[in-house]
Amino acid sequence: LIFERFLNVERQSMPDFDVDFCKERRDEVIGYVRRRYGGDKHVAQIVAYGSMKARAVLRDVGRVLEIPLPTVDRIAKLVPEELKITLKKAIDKEPRLREAIKDDAIRELLSVSQTLEGLSRHKTIHAAGVVISPKPMVEYLPLCVGPNKEVLTQYDMKYTEKTGLIKFDFLGLKTLTVIDRALKLIKKDIGLDVDLAKIPMDDPRTYSLLCKGDSLGVFQLESDGMRELLIKMAPEQFSDMIALVALYRPGPLDSGMVDTFVETKHGRRPPEYPLPQIKPVLEETYGVIVYQEQVMKIANILAGYSLGDADILRRAMGKKIPEVMEEERGKFMKGAAKNNIPEDKAKYIFDLMAKFAGYGFNKSHSAAYALIAYQTAYLKAHYPSQFLAALLSCDVDNTDKVVKYINECRSMDIPVLPPDINESFDDFTVINDRVRFGLAAVKNVGGAALDSIIEEREQNGPYASLADFCGRIDSTRVNRKVIESLIKAGAFDSLGGKRAQYMEVLDQALDQAKAVQRDRLSGQMSLFALAGPQQDTGREQEIELPDIDDWPELKKLTYEKETVGFFLTGHPLESVMDDI
Repeated sequence: LIFERFLNVERQSMPDFDVDFCKERRDEVIGYVRRRYGGDKHVAQIVAYGSMKARAVLRDVGRVLEIPLPTVDRIAKLVPEELKITLKKAIDKEPRLREAIKDDAIRELLSVSQTLEGLSRHKTIHAAGVVISPKPMVEYLPLCVGPNKEVLTQYDMKYTEKTGLIKFDFLGLKTLTVIDRALKLIKKDIGLDVDLAKIPMDDPRTYSLLCKGDSLGVFQLESDGMRELLIKMAPEQFSDMIALVALYRPGPLDSGMVDTFVETKHGRRPPEYPLPQIKPVLEETYGVIVYQEQVMKIANILAGYSLGDADILRRAMGKKIPEVMEEERGKFMKGAAKNNIPEDKAKYIFDLMAKFAGYGFNKSHSAAYALIAYQTAYLKAHYPSQFLAALLSCDVDNTDKVVKYINECRSMDIPVLPPDINESFDDFTVINDRVRFGLAAVKNVGGAALDSIIEEREQNGPYASLADFCGRIDSTRVNRKVIESLIKAGAFDSLGGKRAQYMEVLDQALDQAKAVQRDRLSGQMSLFALAGPQQDTGREQEIELPDIDDWPELKKLTYEKETVGFFLTGHPLESVMDDI
């Protein structure tokens, strides 16, 4: 890896500082930076301004002009749903808008809206940007206060950088959160402290998983196209992983260089090195220029460029600015001649570099991402239950991904257990290599309800029955809708009753719980009832479950789909699967 790719004496602009952190702890990092570098006087987050876009400005102006909402809504919906669409373009494209302008009120609406379109409407906080100043921040730029009392720059990202301050991007990366959760689950379930800094980088089980394309959930490698490339390439070492991340982009894929790389790697075509001097530079990528750093090294070896000057050449080639390219071509040819490189070879290599520089990827960036990819693949290969449980917890709000990961569990013979009122926590957990559904994944079960259910269970033990549950939870945080969803999802199944039975007696259990709580508040409970915690739980007031059949299988599965987003305990087509 070449440090000069980021910082060198010839560089005129400051480098980007992009640092990824666990998504859930990003605020801790920003808090640390504030404390470490002088507090709000020296540290600020960067403001971002939301602008008045075509549809939004129509609605804002319509409200001020007191045009009826249905009319404004009708006009706004005529604006085509295109990226960066303007009202002028919308009027040119949409005949119904041109027709609507004939109405005086609509003409005024569109006229005023076009005047205001593009202006800043509101301020938000840049997703990642933070600046740190050596002197008080107000000596560089004006400040303002954000929605949560945080100090923000009044300049946006573009103008903040023009003050000379360096922008640091502290990014929240979900994959780092997945890794953190997986490691905690491994410690809790197996008792192992896995140190990812010490895992072998040549682990056979990890590469076997990757070569088979079993990379669902693996950072950067889980798309269908990438899984196909994994099977074709069959990575055997970490340098292959770095190349994978760099190659799987539109430019390299369209150029044919990926096919050349794969064919050469597997010995189906010989590698081509234009000159023996650059073989050490291109050997790890089988003669293909994959990285920006390779362009820099070739210029350094053949034409005597310093690595700082080589970075300028690399940027010029990437941007393809004609006049700069001609200047660099002359410099390269002159340097190559001094090193006795034949003119035709020097010209060919310069053109080759120029061609691939537009596709080349930053190797340091690729290596960093490849490392995270390898670590997640290692966790999946060795601790699949814990890794998939962590993935499910981090994507609990994305039903499509939850379905994918549940199916992945099943394909790996990892049982996925329904939510359970006595075993589940908010996130997905692992019990004896079985993934237990988290209560947070059940629809209508919010954070307050989760906290109440789990806190009560940890303080006073498992719930013995539905009546016991209703009598112990805080009814201001756990309402009927929450309990209904839990019943439909199967969270009470382990208590021995049927879902239909629990739903049948739910009102009775809630009424009984209300009566008990009302008696407690009014002081009418007997001294005996107040004598011990077990009498105060309501467990002695059990409700007999009615002798009724459970719901038909299809109804049960439909309720599972309704509450967790997919079928948990079966599939509606299971009975006819053989016929299909």
